[in-house]
Amino acid sequence: MIWSLGSRMAVLSLLLLGGLWSAVGASNTAVVTCGSVVKLLNTRHNVRLHSHDVRYGSGSGQQSVTGVTSVDDSNSYWRIRGKTATVCERGTPIKCGQPIRLTHINTGRNLHSHHFTSPLSGNQEVSAFGEEGEGDYLDDWTVLCNGPYWVRDGEVRFKHSSTDVLLSVTGEQYGRPISGQKEVHGMAQPSQNNYWKAMEGIFMKPSELLRAEVHHAEL
Repeated sequence: MIWSLGSRMAVLSLLLLGGLWSAVGASNTAVVTCGSVVKLLNTRHNVRLHSHDVRYGSGSGQQSVTGVTSVDDSNSYWRIRGKTATVCERGTPIKCGQPIRLTHINTGRNLHSHHFTSPLSGNQEVSAFGEEGEGDYLDDWTVLCNGPYWVRDGEVRFKHSSTDVLLSVTGEQYGRPISGQKEVHGMAQPSQNNYWKAMEGIFMKPSELLRAEVHHAEL
């Protein structure tokens, strides 16, 4: 089920019907799970991963992906899903080294990359692609982290599964019509510019069995 066509409130209402693990009061070492809807913060530049129905004027011409400083913008919500052509059951903890898709809630397009040049820095373009959550294999990103699972208080990197670039921000800033937003792109080399952290959102609660497996893996 893809929640791309309704309003933000409709999306959150659907999630509330499914059983949640709220960010409030959750353990600092809580795992990040499939089906969760989150904002992702670039910890070096303090911007959240963002998209909107604004297309690049060069390169692929696909929907642009940027970084914004605003905490409250609903265009910064992404749903965590299994890689292309797979289903990751809701509440399944994300393993370090696991490929995933990130689907933009408000437009239904997936975080995507390919061999186009980004408009400001000349790195690899990152865009949003597909319709109603369905795109192609270039939507897959591998979660790089320490330990067995992606945890909420941990920093992670996202490596594009096909081209091996890392999701990054280096500070280049757009002018109109998206003044002040930062370029998001892919970089070949690891650095402080490619660290991300799960922030605000709705975190799907793991099943009792999955929680037991996570606890065993952490011992």
